[in-house]
Amino acid sequence: MSISTQGGPERRPSVVKPAAGAKPNSPGGGKPKGSGARPGGGKGPRKPVTPVKVAQQRSWGPILLFVAVGALAVGIIGYGAFAVIKGSESWEDRAAGIDGIVNYRETDPGMLTANHKSGPQTYKTNPPVGGDHNTAWQNCMGDVYDAPIANEHAVHSMEHGAVWITYKTGLPQDQIDKLAEKVQGNEFMLMSPVDGLSNNISLQAWGYQLKVDTADDDRIDSFIRALRVNATQEPNAGCSSGVTATGTTPREISTGS
Repeated sequence: MSISTQGGPERRPSVVKPAAGAKPNSPGGGKPKGSGARPGGGKGPRKPVTPVKVAQQRSWGPILLFVAVGALAVGIIGYGAFAVIKGSESWEDRAAGIDGIVNYRETDPGMLTANHKSGPQTYKTNPPVGGDHNTAWQNCMGDVYDAPIANEHAVHSMEHGAVWITYKTGLPQDQIDKLAEKVQGNEFMLMSPVDGLSNNISLQAWGYQLKVDTADDDRIDSFIRALRVNATQEPNAGCSSGVTATGTTPREISTGS
């Protein structure tokens, strides 16, 4: 159909041709309605894709490490608190905590007289833990005596703060050696055998006694730590320059206090 205009040539309407190779589309430029074509030429609606779930394994390593570190920290703090509490205890409290120890300062204080007397003395316990004694003390600079010594000298040593370890005559040598290791080189310590001892080993400090059956008993070390020097009746009194001879008869030697 032609369109005429007054005073001009006839015009024809322009037609837009599709580009070469292009397929005609439905109005609006989209896909034809109802088109459900799938890739590959299939027909029908597209099925939804189910997401794949990937199971993630929990890493226990860091968790266990954290728990272990926490437990260690709690243990260290707990032990530190325990050590502070124990360290603040008096030596009397530490001694009282030793199982089997006898405190004659409480049970029989009248036996703990401290007069200097000549000649043999009679004691209520064997070995003695205090009482009247000789003017000379037994040397207690870590001395290990291989024969019995005079009670009267040993009691004076305990008055100065020494711990006297005694053992039954005939105790096996390996037990004697273990006891000697606790004494040798330690001031305010002495050791000797005693005849007629009721137990294998007996430890004495002024007013205290502990009897055990083996040198491996942990209470021996506890007794020494609590009472060596602490149980003294004469603070600042020494252990040197004492009697070094063995024998149960006291010697009349003037040594001071």
